[in-house]
Amino acid sequence: MAFLYHSYCTSLIAHLFHSLFFSLLPPHLNFFSGVCGCCGALRPRYKRLVDNIFPEDPEDGLVKANMEKLTFYALSAPEKLDRIGAYLSERLSRDVARHRYGYVCIAMEALDQLLMACHCQSINLFVESFLKMVRKLLESDKPNLQILGTNSFVKFANIEEDTPSYHRSYDFFVSRFSEMCHSNFEDPDIRTKIRMAGIKGLQGVVRKTVNDELQANIWDPQHMDKIVPSLLFNLQSGERSESRSPSPLQASEKEKESPVELTERCFRELLGRAAYGNIKNAVTPVLMHLDNHSLWEGKTFAVCCFKIIMYSIQSQHSHLVIQQLLGHLDANSKSSATVRAGIVEVLLEAAAIAASGSVGPTVLEVFNTLLRQLRLSVDYELTGSYDGSTNIGTKIIKAHEERQLQEAVIRTIGSFANTLPTYQRSEVMLFIMGKIPVPGVHPSLPATGSGPEGTRMIQVMLLKSLVQVTAGFQTTNMLTALPSSFLEPLLSLSLTEDPEVRLLVLQILLSLIDRHDNRPKFSNISIISDISVLKLKVDKCSRQDNLFMKKHGQQLYRHIYLGCKEQSSGRQHYEALFALLGLLSVELANEEVVVDLIRLALALQDLALSTDEALPVYNRCAVHALSAAYLNLICQLTTVPAFCQHIHEVIEVRQKESLYLLPEDVFVDNPKLPTSLERVEGDKLFLQSKITEVLGGSGYNTERLATPYVPQYIDEDRLSKRKSIGETISLQVEVESRNSPEKEERTPAEEITFETLKNAIVDSVGMEEQERERRRQVVEKFQKAPFEEIAAHCGARATLLQSKLNQIFEITIRPPPSPSGTISSGYGQSQSRSIPIYEMKFPDLCVY
Repeated sequence: MAFLYHSYCTSLIAHLFHSLFFSLLPPHLNFFSGVCGCCGALRPRYKRLVDNIFPEDPEDGLVKANMEKLTFYALSAPEKLDRIGAYLSERLSRDVARHRYGYVCIAMEALDQLLMACHCQSINLFVESFLKMVRKLLESDKPNLQILGTNSFVKFANIEEDTPSYHRSYDFFVSRFSEMCHSNFEDPDIRTKIRMAGIKGLQGVVRKTVNDELQANIWDPQHMDKIVPSLLFNLQSGERSESRSPSPLQASEKEKESPVELTERCFRELLGRAAYGNIKNAVTPVLMHLDNHSLWEGKTFAVCCFKIIMYSIQSQHSHLVIQQLLGHLDANSKSSATVRAGIVEVLLEAAAIAASGSVGPTVLEVFNTLLRQLRLSVDYELTGSYDGSTNIGTKIIKAHEERQLQEAVIRTIGSFANTLPTYQRSEVMLFIMGKIPVPGVHPSLPATGSGPEGTRMIQVMLLKSLVQVTAGFQTTNMLTALPSSFLEPLLSLSLTEDPEVRLLVLQILLSLIDRHDNRPKFSNISIISDISVLKLKVDKCSRQDNLFMKKHGQQLYRHIYLGCKEQSSGRQHYEALFALLGLLSVELANEEVVVDLIRLALALQDLALSTDEALPVYNRCAVHALSAAYLNLICQLTTVPAFCQHIHEVIEVRQKESLYLLPEDVFVDNPKLPTSLERVEGDKLFLQSKITEVLGGSGYNTERLATPYVPQYIDEDRLSKRKSIGETISLQVEVESRNSPEKEERTPAEEITFETLKNAIVDSVGMEEQERERRRQVVEKFQKAPFEEIAAHCGARATLLQSKLNQIFEITIRPPPSPSGTISSGYGQSQSRSIPIYEMKFPDLCVY
């Protein structure tokens, strides 16, 4: 029996050895398989099924009938799926090592089919074998194997798994696919295929991991720093003039062959899946890539990238991108002007794409950052360096580049403002106005390091920003849109000697007052016989408009009058002043306003006639022409025939005798003016008495019409005439010193020394001790003193208060002193006569 048992064991070992030997041979060389049928029967069934899918000639491809048997077996016995995967992986590794690439392709095709068919709980172990094989192919230096592995991974990425995986890692695939995106293979066609495979692989990784919370977080910086630059590298390789439409359509076959189009689709898909907390990690690598490759200066590619970003992310996340751009702009404050201009240009495009309100909760912070960059740019331009010094090695700044940056910032401010609702735009206007150095209002500003010229430039730049913000601004309530805190400093700027500043102020006023798009119709000053051709939109003046004009009308009239007096005013200034008068007439005019505007126009005529102002000939002719054009407009708006007749008669006389008093001959490129303006009189003038007479018959206030308009000069006007902030401060100090009652006995300033400071500290300590002691005595008195003493003390205080009140009342009812002195009684004693309250004369400042 022992002999038989030994023989059986020896035979069994031999059979197993032969079975293992033949299994190592490929099917077409396994010609001994039929010799030992018992060896084949001893091999596991799954291995036999796997072996049978491989043909003798790899060019014949996968044996489909045997593949169906293997698939059926895997579905029937899912517990064998992991072993099937391990065996296929073993065979594939062996074929790769032996360069039998035909069988490698067959093995991968079989794996793909099994992966698509099986969704059981054992799929995870099979997937591990699958990913191991894909990794083996990607590690190969053969482009075909890399592309084969990538295609299999993409198919796997599109499968939705039923069971979660806790230990699967895709770090290798992110790194490898990113490396393939940067392939530098010699053959351009193969290089393009490898790069496209890398892009598809990254797209597959994103699809597989982005929605699976159990997978590694693909949004971590370690992954985004590889994925995003790889996509941008391929996006940059193609010439892209502008981004595609906001919603990418299905690409055609031709587009699928382009790495640029494929990259854009992948980039859009990545951004479209980004949640609120992942936007920063997705955008930061873009900023770093543009920095590292100096792509801000060209602007085109940077704008293209952020157009894709803004169109792809969810609209409610747009403000996060804008905030990151603003932070990046601050971080590059000392970079070259071209870099900062590129970032600002991207901001401009991003704001235009973003939906209304996309600036987010920190609206003023956005504008604060842009205004800060504007101020820095002005300082850089004037000082010539970023640190304010001119040391050797300091980077020299090009002034024209800084100006281009300033214009870009101003356009960006306007673009942001256009996305805001009306109430937020009003806040922005007030915010910017608070940043403008206004003489007499905001004189104490932080030093710019560039002197008065820097202050003037900042005024100009911020006013240009306000022009952008107010463009297209419309409101129904002028009182809320133009509060005193905004209007008063703005009008103060209209009185400066700088003509550019005055013109910008007028443009801002025109934008704010024009609510019916009437401004273009007043762009040119001319005598129009029939204003119906202008098609003006005139609405009835609302109650809010009446209140606004009642509160601020006189300010506007005064600044228009004083603006016409400026010798540095040119054609553009007079055209803007005429447009302002016209808009006031059609937007905010009631009967009282019309009367005041007519008085103002007649006062302008008197200004041009006056020889005390020393106005040049051109300015005097321009004021005459402005007055004539406006009276021609207002007479037709009032529709009073006699008024129109008088105005037209004067204009006809001027057309015959004095063309230089009409706008058609004054506001031209080369006006033909007399060398000296003789005294204009007679029929060439508009007569206030005649206008009062004809308008009085139509119900207008003749008493007010007959009163010449005289502007009230205030301290604001005098302060505004100063050229610089330094002069404004010195003037204020001078005024205060003149008004000081101690001017004659001004004491020299006390010298502050260490002893002075020491004594001040000691004195303050002593005063505090005395105060504490006094409080202690008062508390002790009220705690221990008898009630009668406390009552007497309080009664004395009440009696003192009553006596003071009586003195005040006696002074209040006493009549003002008369020239004849006091009234004497029959007994020779002077007496005070009490007068009723309604007859009392109060100072103007006490009357509301």
